Amino acid sequence: MVVGVGIIEVYIHESRSLKEKRGVMKSLIRRTQNEFNISIAEVDGHDNWKQGIIGFAVVGNDRSFVNSKMEMILNFVDNLHLAEVVNVRREITNYSDLAGRYDGGALPDGFQES
Repeated sequence: MVVGVGIIEVYIHESRSLKEKRGVMKSLIRRTQNEFNISIAEVDGHDNWKQGIIGFAVVGNDRSFVNSKMEMILNFVDNLHLAEVVNVRREITNYSDLAGRYDGGALPDGFQES
């Protein structure tokens, strides 16, 4: 299992209030979620009416697929022109040891079998 996590920092030039910012953020998040069927939410910057910070996650079984999907998401958000993308952070982690664990060995700390 491969998990990609992204953080997008946006600047909303036309926003004059928190209400306007919330409208832009809701639209950006809804349209991205509808296009890619991903987990996405505003994760920080709630009290700043010009800045928004969005977190999203992509899960797949191939690192190149996850990387490609994340790149498409970032391009989509940028091409919406609802807000200026000012910073992007992303991380891709491979959990192959967990996905292939059928040998009865011990789980890593913090994980339990259900």
